[in-house]
Amino acid sequence: MAEIVPIIHPTAHAERPVEPLLKVSGLSVAYGRIRAIDGVDLTVEPGRIVSLVGSNGAGKTTTLMALSGLLPLAAGKIVFAGEDITGLAPELRVGRGIAHVPERRRVFAGMSVRENLVLGAYSRGDAMEIAGDIERLTSLFPILGKRMNQAAGTLSGGEQQMLAIARGLMSRPQLLIMDEPTMGLAPQMIDLILDTVLEIRKLGTTVLLVEQNAIEAIRLSDHVYVMRLGRVVHEDSGAGIDPERVKAFYMGVDA
Repeated sequence: MAEIVPIIHPTAHAERPVEPLLKVSGLSVAYGRIRAIDGVDLTVEPGRIVSLVGSNGAGKTTTLMALSGLLPLAAGKIVFAGEDITGLAPELRVGRGIAHVPERRRVFAGMSVRENLVLGAYSRGDAMEIAGDIERLTSLFPILGKRMNQAAGTLSGGEQQMLAIARGLMSRPQLLIMDEPTMGLAPQMIDLILDTVLEIRKLGTTVLLVEQNAIEAIRLSDHVYVMRLGRVVHEDSGAGIDPERVKAFYMGVDA
């Protein structure tokens, strides 16, 4: 799993500003003549959970895909860990320390749980450490330890989501991008997955999250960006943001 590093809290070392792990400037993505994302600026500091919230069609998933290199940019700059990765291929971004857990899980259904996890470590060459990471992930997701030889497609929806997250962690990312991790899950499983997001942060991995339940996303997050129609229209700390104001933005009202 990711190397354990100290969690950086907003009040820690106030006299020494924290260097961003991810800094995005003027991010724009176009589908033909339509700009799905238009001039988005984001900053993600290390050791934080940062959420993008907004109604359907706000551009959240498109933003995450652009950050992972899965969509070309019309404009903008992406700096990760001090390096300009704007033109870097997706697989090279994984090697730099970015892992993406896509919406709707997208596990390899015909492959076993173990094979899915090994695929998550494709950018690594340390076989013994990979085996050790698989074993350690069973403490975070005990059910996966009981399903190692089972085909991923036979798992429940919640178990598949656990597998998708664990597969992302197998690359030992500095930044884990998670897109709608609770989509389509039962309430009990939703609570478990959201608790897992907090555990991942405790282990030292920074999280950039898109979550359909805005109230829960705000509760989890150190910082929140509200998106509407491809733009960031509001931002604040998770503790400082007003859920009622977020609702107003969802309805297209500048509160």
